[in-house]
Amino acid sequence: MAMNMQAMMKQARKMQADLAKAQEEAAQLTFEATAGGGMVKAVATGDMKITSLTIDPEAVDPEDVEMLQDLVAAAVNEALRGASDLSAQRISAVTGNMNIPGMPGGIPGLF
Repeated sequence: MAMNMQAMMKQARKMQADLAKAQEEAAQLTFEATAGGGMVKAVATGDMKITSLTIDPEAVDPEDVEMLQDLVAAAVNEALRGASDLSAQRISAVTGNMNIPGMPGGIPGLF
């Protein structure tokens, strides 16, 4: 029994190290999204930060600020959604789709 416990602890430490590495790698991933036919472009990282927001000057219409606001929101939301999906894929590759509290992805109810 003690041998099995030691093997389990060793495996848990390895998984923890692999998970930390996957989280670091996921934070470095980027996802780009556009809205309005490319008039607004947002780039997000796997740690949910917007690193770039580009607005085509043609999208700037003082008479229709709401449209520009909607395009920015759409591009940012899509970039964050894509970055989250990429991050979850990277992490679930390490966790084997186990549902670990606080981590994206996984099989609900496993833990």
